[in-house]
Amino acid sequence: MASSFKTLAEDGTDIHRGDWVDRLLPPGAQPYARLMRLDRPIGTWLLLFPCWWSLAMAWERWRDLALFAAFGLGAVIMRGAGCTWNDITDREFDAKVARTRTRPLPSGQVSLRAAFAFLAAQLLAAFLILASFNRFAIALGAASLVVVFAYPLMKRITYWPQIVLGLAFNWGALLGWAAIKGALAPAPLLLYLAGIAWTLGYDTIYAHQDKEDDALVGLKSTALKFGERSKPWLYGFYAAALALMAASGAELRLAWPWDLALALGGLQLLWQVAALDLDDPDDCLAKFKSNRLFGWLILGGIAAGHAFAQ
Repeated sequence: MASSFKTLAEDGTDIHRGDWVDRLLPPGAQPYARLMRLDRPIGTWLLLFPCWWSLAMAWERWRDLALFAAFGLGAVIMRGAGCTWNDITDREFDAKVARTRTRPLPSGQVSLRAAFAFLAAQLLAAFLILASFNRFAIALGAASLVVVFAYPLMKRITYWPQIVLGLAFNWGALLGWAAIKGALAPAPLLLYLAGIAWTLGYDTIYAHQDKEDDALVGLKSTALKFGERSKPWLYGFYAAALALMAASGAELRLAWPWDLALALGGLQLLWQVAALDLDDPDDCLAKFKSNRLFGWLILGGIAAGHAFAQ
């Protein structure tokens, strides 16, 4: 079943010429905006939601609102840093794949030296935000760099790189709680595990876009491992995510709006898999992007569950 809108450019790449980056930014800044994926914010949302979920769970006072803004900015920067590092390590593979061949590094718009300098600048900016948190949160945030830098390399050695992506993309489920509480607890740990299962689901869907090219160039993914048997695995990943989120909410004794939001989120995940066409790259990308709705449902459920529990 084809998507109701086209998500790839006419030439088969994932860069859309004539978008806001081309219209609003000076030519010299455009390749760096695309290196950060500012033109495709869905990855930032998927990185940010576990942070906001955790902050909402740990909420204590109104001044904690500033942390939502800090994590929002940090998510943009760290997602950009992660994409920059990914493009540095994958530049030779990207040049061989239709969807990625026009990205700044394989197309020569940005040199390798400039990409490393840009990566360092992003990491410095992210550290300045992290330095405003308590000492425990600073140490915890710094530890995330291990999995952030490991992820692109995993695609070369295992069919399960999505696990490492889940470890990295959901670190905010731990960090958000730590930024308020100065320690960890069962609720954020359960939320972290839930986020990993969620990522296994949505990134397997995403990886189906590239399964043919990945097989040709020697990269691995859960999409290649599962192939046409992916849907049962997707149902399993999403079921595990919902069960672990339910356990996290129960740990905090969230009120009934949380249960309602989780049920609606479950229906959204069920629709994703049931309606998914594994052989249509546009449909895979559309279903992947629909996880933004799931993120908002869970955030609203946590906030309302806290409010009604008081």
